[in-house]
Amino acid sequence: MNQKNSLELDVCFGENDNPLNLFKDWFEEAKKHETNDPNAFSLATTDKKGTPSVRIVLLKDLQDGCFVFYTNLNSEKSKSLNENPLASMCFYWKSIFRQIRITGKVLLVPDKTADEYYKSRSYGSKIGAWASNQSSVLKNRNELNKLIENYKIKYPDKEKVPRPKYWSGWKLKPESIEFWLEGKDRIHERLKYIKKEDKWIKLLLSP
Repeated sequence: MNQKNSLELDVCFGENDNPLNLFKDWFEEAKKHETNDPNAFSLATTDKKGTPSVRIVLLKDLQDGCFVFYTNLNSEKSKSLNENPLASMCFYWKSIFRQIRITGKVLLVPDKTADEYYKSRSYGSKIGAWASNQSSVLKNRNELNKLIENYKIKYPDKEKVPRPKYWSGWKLKPESIEFWLEGKDRIHERLKYIKKEDKWIKLLLSP
Protein backbone atom coordinates (compact mmCIF):
# COMPACT_ATOMS: atom_id res chain seq x y z
CA MET A 1 0.00 0.00 0.00
CA ASN A 2 1.49 3.37 -1.02
CA GLN A 3 1.86 6.34 1.31
CA LYS A 4 -1.14 8.22 -0.08
CA ASN A 5 -3.49 5.28 0.48
CA SER A 6 -2.10 4.74 3.94
CA LEU A 7 -2.84 8.35 4.88
CA GLU A 8 -6.37 8.09 3.50
CA LEU A 9 -7.01 4.99 5.58
CA ASP A 10 -5.73 6.77 8.68
CA VAL A 11 -8.35 9.48 8.23
CA CYS A 12 -11.33 7.34 7.24
CA PHE A 13 -10.86 3.91 8.72
CA GLY A 14 -7.98 3.96 11.18
CA GLU A 15 -5.20 1.41 11.14
CA ASN A 16 -7.17 -1.71 11.98
CA ASP A 17 -5.58 -4.87 10.64
CA ASN A 18 -8.60 -6.82 11.86
CA PRO A 19 -11.94 -5.68 10.35
CA LEU A 20 -13.85 -6.99 13.37
CA ASN A 21 -12.29 -4.25 15.48
CA LEU A 22 -13.34 -1.63 12.94
CA PHE A 23 -16.84 -3.13 12.85
CA LYS A 24 -17.10 -2.79 16.63
CA ASP A 25 -16.02 0.87 16.42
CA TRP A 26 -18.59 1.67 13.74
CA PHE A 27 -21.30 -0.33 15.52
CA GLU A 28 -20.77 1.61 18.74
CA GLU A 29 -21.04 4.85 16.76
CA ALA A 30 -24.27 3.63 15.14
CA LYS A 31 -25.77 2.86 18.55
CA LYS A 32 -25.36 6.52 19.48
CA HIS A 33 -27.22 7.85 16.44
CA GLU A 34 -29.63 5.23 15.06
CA THR A 35 -33.02 5.68 16.73
CA ASN A 36 -34.32 2.18 16.04
CA ASP A 37 -32.47 -1.12 15.81
CA PRO A 38 -28.87 -0.19 14.99
CA ASN A 39 -28.27 -3.96 14.95
CA ALA A 40 -30.62 -4.47 11.98
CA PHE A 41 -29.10 -5.79 8.77
CA SER A 42 -30.22 -7.21 5.44
CA LEU A 43 -29.51 -10.92 5.10
CA ALA A 44 -29.24 -12.26 1.55
CA THR A 45 -29.46 -15.98 0.83
CA THR A 46 -29.96 -18.27 -2.16
CA ASP A 47 -31.53 -21.71 -2.26
CA LYS A 48 -30.33 -24.77 -4.17
CA LYS A 49 -31.98 -23.42 -7.33
CA GLY A 50 -30.07 -20.15 -7.02
CA THR A 51 -33.21 -18.17 -6.17
CA PRO A 52 -32.19 -15.10 -4.12
CA SER A 53 -34.04 -13.79 -1.10
CA VAL A 54 -33.34 -10.91 1.27
CA ARG A 55 -34.87 -9.82 4.58
CA ILE A 56 -34.08 -7.72 7.64
CA VAL A 57 -32.62 -9.61 10.61
CA LEU A 58 -31.22 -8.48 13.97
CA LEU A 59 -27.62 -9.10 14.98
CA LYS A 60 -27.61 -10.56 18.50
CA ASP A 61 -23.93 -11.25 19.12
CA LEU A 62 -20.41 -11.07 17.73
CA GLN A 63 -18.90 -14.30 19.01
CA ASP A 64 -15.54 -15.88 18.20
CA GLY A 65 -15.23 -13.73 15.10
CA CYS A 66 -18.71 -14.68 13.86
CA PHE A 67 -21.92 -12.65 13.44
CA VAL A 68 -24.81 -14.36 15.27
CA PHE A 69 -28.56 -14.14 14.67
CA TYR A 70 -31.51 -16.32 15.71
CA THR A 71 -34.52 -17.67 13.88
CA ASN A 72 -36.93 -20.54 13.31
CA LEU A 73 -35.05 -23.39 11.64
CA ASN A 74 -38.14 -24.15 9.53
CA SER A 75 -38.18 -20.63 8.10
CA GLU A 76 -37.42 -19.81 4.48
CA LYS A 77 -34.07 -18.30 5.43
CA SER A 78 -33.00 -21.39 7.37
CA LYS A 79 -34.05 -23.72 4.58
CA SER A 80 -31.99 -21.66 2.13
CA LEU A 81 -28.99 -21.63 4.48
CA ASN A 82 -29.18 -25.39 4.79
CA GLU A 83 -29.20 -25.74 1.01
CA ASN A 84 -26.51 -23.11 0.43
CA PRO A 85 -24.46 -22.07 3.50
CA LEU A 86 -23.06 -18.97 1.79
CA ALA A 87 -24.74 -15.71 2.80
CA SER A 88 -24.26 -11.95 2.74
CA MET A 89 -25.11 -9.31 5.35
CA CYS A 90 -25.45 -5.56 4.88
CA PHE A 91 -25.69 -2.93 7.62
CA TYR A 92 -26.72 0.56 6.54
CA TRP A 93 -26.71 3.41 9.04
CA LYS A 94 -28.18 6.42 7.28
CA SER A 95 -27.69 8.67 10.31
CA ILE A 96 -23.89 8.33 10.11
CA PHE A 97 -23.62 7.77 6.33
CA ARG A 98 -22.00 4.36 6.70
CA GLN A 99 -22.52 0.87 5.34
CA ILE A 100 -20.86 -2.49 6.00
CA ARG A 101 -21.16 -5.54 3.74
CA ILE A 102 -20.13 -8.97 5.02
CA THR A 103 -19.96 -12.27 3.13
CA GLY A 104 -19.15 -15.71 4.47
CA LYS A 105 -20.29 -19.19 5.44
CA VAL A 106 -22.86 -19.99 8.10
CA LEU A 107 -23.06 -22.66 10.77
CA LEU A 108 -25.59 -23.38 13.49
CA VAL A 109 -24.64 -22.18 16.96
CA PRO A 110 -24.21 -24.86 19.66
CA ASP A 111 -27.36 -25.81 21.58
CA LYS A 112 -25.88 -24.34 24.77
CA THR A 113 -25.45 -20.96 23.08
CA ALA A 114 -29.02 -21.04 21.73
CA ASP A 115 -30.35 -22.01 25.17
CA GLU A 116 -28.54 -19.14 26.87
CA TYR A 117 -29.86 -16.56 24.43
CA TYR A 118 -33.39 -17.99 24.48
CA LYS A 119 -33.50 -17.60 28.27
CA SER A 120 -32.78 -13.88 27.87
CA ARG A 121 -35.84 -13.31 25.68
CA SER A 122 -39.13 -11.95 26.96
CA TYR A 123 -41.92 -14.33 27.90
CA GLY A 124 -43.97 -13.20 24.90
CA SER A 125 -41.08 -13.83 22.51
CA LYS A 126 -40.55 -17.32 23.93
CA ILE A 127 -44.23 -18.15 23.49
CA GLY A 128 -44.15 -16.67 20.01
CA ALA A 129 -41.31 -19.02 19.06
CA TRP A 130 -43.59 -21.96 19.92
CA ALA A 131 -46.74 -20.56 18.34
CA SER A 132 -45.38 -19.32 15.03
CA ASN A 133 -44.72 -21.80 12.26
CA GLN A 134 -42.66 -19.14 10.53
CA SER A 135 -43.37 -18.47 6.84
CA SER A 136 -46.31 -20.91 6.74
CA VAL A 137 -49.71 -19.76 5.46
CA LEU A 138 -52.31 -18.69 8.05
CA LYS A 139 -56.05 -19.05 7.49
CA ASN A 140 -56.49 -15.88 9.51
CA ARG A 141 -54.87 -13.96 12.37
CA ASN A 142 -57.10 -15.66 14.94
CA GLU A 143 -55.43 -18.97 14.15
CA LEU A 144 -52.12 -17.57 15.40
CA ASN A 145 -53.72 -15.86 18.41
CA LYS A 146 -55.27 -19.16 19.51
CA LEU A 147 -51.92 -20.90 19.29
CA ILE A 148 -50.34 -18.16 21.40
CA GLU A 149 -53.03 -18.53 24.07
CA ASN A 150 -52.71 -22.32 24.04
CA TYR A 151 -48.95 -22.15 24.61
CA LYS A 152 -49.43 -19.64 27.41
CA ILE A 153 -51.65 -22.21 29.08
CA LYS A 154 -49.09 -24.96 28.43
CA TYR A 155 -46.19 -22.86 29.76
CA PRO A 156 -47.66 -20.55 32.43
CA ASP A 157 -44.38 -20.18 34.33
CA LYS A 158 -42.55 -17.32 32.63
CA GLU A 159 -39.21 -18.66 33.86
CA LYS A 160 -39.74 -22.19 32.57
CA VAL A 161 -40.46 -21.99 28.86
CA PRO A 162 -38.18 -24.48 27.06
CA ARG A 163 -36.53 -23.64 23.76
CA PRO A 164 -38.18 -25.34 20.76
CA LYS A 165 -35.76 -27.66 18.98
CA TYR A 166 -36.65 -25.92 15.72
CA TRP A 167 -35.55 -22.53 17.05
CA SER A 168 -31.85 -21.73 17.17
CA GLY A 169 -29.13 -19.43 15.90
CA TRP A 170 -26.87 -19.12 12.90
CA LYS A 171 -23.36 -17.70 12.96
CA LEU A 172 -21.76 -16.24 9.87
CA LYS A 173 -17.98 -16.56 9.68
CA PRO A 174 -16.82 -13.68 7.47
CA GLU A 175 -14.61 -14.20 4.43
CA SER A 176 -14.84 -10.59 3.28
CA ILE A 177 -15.94 -7.35 4.95
CA GLU A 178 -16.33 -4.03 3.15
CA PHE A 179 -16.68 -0.65 4.86
CA TRP A 180 -18.37 2.19 2.96
CA LEU A 181 -18.39 5.84 3.92
CA GLU A 182 -20.53 8.32 1.99
CA GLY A 183 -18.57 11.00 0.16
CA LYS A 184 -19.42 14.31 -1.46
CA ASP A 185 -20.57 14.11 -5.09
CA ARG A 186 -20.89 10.33 -4.76
CA ILE A 187 -17.12 9.98 -4.34
CA HIS A 188 -17.52 7.45 -1.56
CA GLU A 189 -14.71 5.87 0.41
CA ARG A 190 -14.50 2.08 0.49
CA LEU A 191 -12.19 -0.30 2.30
CA LYS A 192 -12.44 -4.05 1.79
CA TYR A 193 -10.90 -6.81 3.89
CA ILE A 194 -10.49 -10.29 2.38
CA LYS A 195 -9.56 -13.32 4.48
CA LYS A 196 -6.71 -15.34 3.01
CA GLU A 197 -5.70 -18.29 5.14
CA ASP A 198 -5.41 -16.75 8.61
CA LYS A 199 -4.69 -13.18 7.53
CA TRP A 200 -6.85 -10.24 6.49
CA ILE A 201 -5.80 -8.39 3.34
CA LYS A 202 -6.85 -4.71 3.02
CA LEU A 203 -7.88 -3.22 -0.32
CA LEU A 204 -8.85 0.39 -0.98
CA LEU A 205 -11.64 0.41 -3.58
CA SER A 206 -12.76 2.97 -6.11
CA PRO A 207 -16.23 4.41 -5.44
